[in-house]
Amino acid sequence: MISKDSYIYIAGHRGMVGSAVWRALQNEGYTNLIGKTSAELDLRNQKAVNDFIVNEKPDIIIDAAAKVGGILANNDFPYQFLMENMQIQNNLIQAAHENNIEKFIFLGSSCIYPKLAPQPLKEEYLLTAPLEPTNEWYAIAKISGVKLCQAIRSQFGKDFVSLMPTNLYGPFDNFDLKSSHVLPAMLRKFHEAKENNNAAVTLWGSGKPMREFLHVDDMAQAVLFAVNNVLPDYLYNVGTGTDITINELATTIQNSVGHTGEIVWDKTKPDGTPRKLMNSDKLNKLGWKATYSLEDGINKTYSWFIENQNNIKKINLK
Repeated sequence: MISKDSYIYIAGHRGMVGSAVWRALQNEGYTNLIGKTSAELDLRNQKAVNDFIVNEKPDIIIDAAAKVGGILANNDFPYQFLMENMQIQNNLIQAAHENNIEKFIFLGSSCIYPKLAPQPLKEEYLLTAPLEPTNEWYAIAKISGVKLCQAIRSQFGKDFVSLMPTNLYGPFDNFDLKSSHVLPAMLRKFHEAKENNNAAVTLWGSGKPMREFLHVDDMAQAVLFAVNNVLPDYLYNVGTGTDITINELATTIQNSVGHTGEIVWDKTKPDGTPRKLMNSDKLNKLGWKATYSLEDGINKTYSWFIENQNNIKKINLK
């Protein structure tokens, strides 16, 4: 049985998702949380990972560790995105299985679903059609992790479950314009334009594609829900169930930042997938639901950005 003094190892505890999970568990009264930096434990090293699990003997492993990046990074480094993500998750899953870890929670991404799958995306659409080519390397790695957890669950009856979030944002996000995702990139662009006498902000595409966004603290609550319950299936989507246009997102961020300049849409740049919305009914029916409105979540994220822009290395504002 899981209790408040159970030992919980959070792989990737310094990242946006891992740190949010750490905060949520702490706030809930879990007292034995385990975290190692990449310098302390290289998750790509099979022997190091297994030795660590043997020595620490955690009751639960939460895998929030991954090599991540945007379209450019996925395109430029396909081998690393496929190999390193498989190494990280395979080492953790194998060590968990061989050392009889009670519960394993694997975190992935909505990019595991086919590029042209019906909307909103349901769990059963997995592996029914081709992936989005711009991030297929990362997606294939994550699909293999989902399937490994499903195989262990099916063959050995262990409580291994996969949670697939929609687009996440919040504290400790990556705000580097070369590698960040759309929401943090916009937030930084509007902030810098505001500081520069409310200069115009140029954004890619038409602004018409629709996207869904989930605050990372809501994602952490979904992980907490999986910690506290034995979920009956192997795969769950984690999202808000609502989406907005990129244009609406830009306006919301602009208002939050207080930028009063012009927004210019560069329609020579690609739009990407027209729509990407997840169906989270399976997890909703069990008792988890997102609580943040997008406006509140963006306001909170911008406040964190302002407070931390000078001392959080990941923001990379230089």
